[in-house]
Amino acid sequence: MRLLLPALLIAAGLPGLAHDFWIRPSRHHVASGEVVKVHLKVGEHMRGEPVRRNPARMEAFVAVGPSGVQPLPGLDGSDPAGLLKTAEPGTYVVAYRGRPSTLELPAAKFEAYLREEGLDAVITQRRAAGASGQPGREHFSRYAKALVQVGEAQDTGTGRNLGLRLELVPEADPRRPEHARNLPVRLIFEGAPLPGAKLLAQLEGEPAVQVAARSDAEGRAVLRLDRPGRWMVKAVHMVPLKGEPDADWESLWASLSFEVEAPTP
Repeated sequence: MRLLLPALLIAAGLPGLAHDFWIRPSRHHVASGEVVKVHLKVGEHMRGEPVRRNPARMEAFVAVGPSGVQPLPGLDGSDPAGLLKTAEPGTYVVAYRGRPSTLELPAAKFEAYLREEGLDAVITQRRAAGASGQPGREHFSRYAKALVQVGEAQDTGTGRNLGLRLELVPEADPRRPEHARNLPVRLIFEGAPLPGAKLLAQLEGEPAVQVAARSDAEGRAVLRLDRPGRWMVKAVHMVPLKGEPDADWESLWASLSFEVEAPTP
């Protein structure tokens, strides 16, 4: 994956790390006892290629449900990358934490990538250091979550904070349309709210349907998701690195995927 991802980015002609990474369960709402296939995806606008299971690239791949934490089993090199075995009714939060990878981009592509992801502070820092014309060298890590509802129980944990280094935490049940229309989502970095970050929500199957907002001083943004379907919310944070011979920056990519239910007639 470390070798494949840069090649995909270059082939697609994208300005930078515009490829998103998210978890796509086979279904977001299942009956108790069903097995959910958990796919990992890399792409853009929720259209992408499968990421096959590679233990060398994973730090953690688990689900947190009513009974606690359970690892997701799977076959190496397979898609789906894991299987969620449901038992008790309730909300399961699937989480993936990847190992860091290294990437270098030409200056123009790196600057375009920073603009696209709303990383204005990094653009300003590079300009102040006279580095705007230099290549962008970074370590990047992925932190993805997805919500799966088992049975008909009400919200039993959509707002769980799993302690990921960068994490998107919904503060209302995003599956319910009355909540999704004004959905508060909090961005947490190393245990503290992260202000000033760009959050972007994307509807699967509708590339033009995107909702963007900036996190406030409490790390919170309100996203107005006005239609049913599978959604993915993403955010990127970047910090300077010191003492690393092959990178000047560290970027962290967070995503949260879920399905907004259709309104009840």
